[in-house]
Amino acid sequence: MSVSSRVSALAASVALLTGLTCPAAFAAGPSAAAPSGSAPAVNLATNPGFELPAPNLADWGSVPGWNCTGGPAEAAVTTTAPHSGTSALTVTPANADSTGECAQTVSVQPNTTYTASAWVRGSFVHLGATGTGKDVAPAWTETTGGGWQQLTTRFTTGPNARSIRLYVHGWYQQGPFSVDDVRVDGPAPAPATAAGSVPTSDKVVFFTVDDGWSRPADAEKFLADHHLPITTFPLPMPAATDPSYFKRVTAVAGSSVQDHSVSHSDLTKLPLDQQQVEICDARDSLTRLFGTAPVVFRPPFFASNADTLQAAANCGIRTVLTADADFSWGASNIWHPGLLQPGDVILMHWSDTVAADFQRALAAADAAGLKPAGLTDYLH
Repeated sequence: MSVSSRVSALAASVALLTGLTCPAAFAAGPSAAAPSGSAPAVNLATNPGFELPAPNLADWGSVPGWNCTGGPAEAAVTTTAPHSGTSALTVTPANADSTGECAQTVSVQPNTTYTASAWVRGSFVHLGATGTGKDVAPAWTETTGGGWQQLTTRFTTGPNARSIRLYVHGWYQQGPFSVDDVRVDGPAPAPATAAGSVPTSDKVVFFTVDDGWSRPADAEKFLADHHLPITTFPLPMPAATDPSYFKRVTAVAGSSVQDHSVSHSDLTKLPLDQQQVEICDARDSLTRLFGTAPVVFRPPFFASNADTLQAAANCGIRTVLTADADFSWGASNIWHPGLLQPGDVILMHWSDTVAADFQRALAAADAAGLKPAGLTDYLH
């Protein structure tokens, strides 16, 4: 797009937005009132003040909780004159084709009103949400005059909305902009369900495999030869190192890739907002790699608390899953009396023994008259 075309597009956008009669979409003052109802309104945004540290093993230069189209070449957390706290997001579009958009996925409830707001500094900065089911125009400002200005917009989700995409961006060739103190105020999703097995009378068990640092060819062959469905919980870094491996080992119907956090830390040692970064950032990375958002979270070391269940729900996770049998690294531990039972979840790890671990787990399932099945087919 030429410079003149972008200027024309900017002028047209300004004319369109100025002509909209939607005060909440252009508000630059106090946030709109919280939605009514019995559930209290909370801020659902991840890393809203850009104060949280990136987890270990996170992508270098990434902004925790946020996906910026230009990556670290455009977007960075800075400590120069934030609106509040010690830092803010500053985006410098790298070229004339970029608006410097940064966005995140926020889990919401259907048929519910939410208020989004952010403090911004710069020219032609926009704040909006898509995927609401009843999209409204973004909030925007022509200029903040060098200071900070609050943008606010309100939206009501449609009957099928479970998540929305919150975004901020500038405009072509309008220079850098800054963002701080983002909010998405509304009722939080109900906490995720904690489970170690799956309630079912079907004669099935579930093979789950964690981490992903080792990706042996013999395990891939065993899964293909036996046509076994598995649920794998890789960390984003090894998953991104060899995504084709995880696509191949989950090619059988019923298989899936699910969330295991970014850094494999004990999340119970972290506050809710940092747990949310760990789970949401892993979700986003795996969604980009494999095209489907995880709905199950395996807490590292099986360590979780009430904050974990809420953070998982805030990231669109329905189930926080442990296991009731461990066949990793040559083990055959069933954590209840007797043989495997219907609905048991079997833990394994990607390692140099995992092909033999699959063989042993399959033999144990056969001895109990059970067959491996797809986990997400049974979780509702």
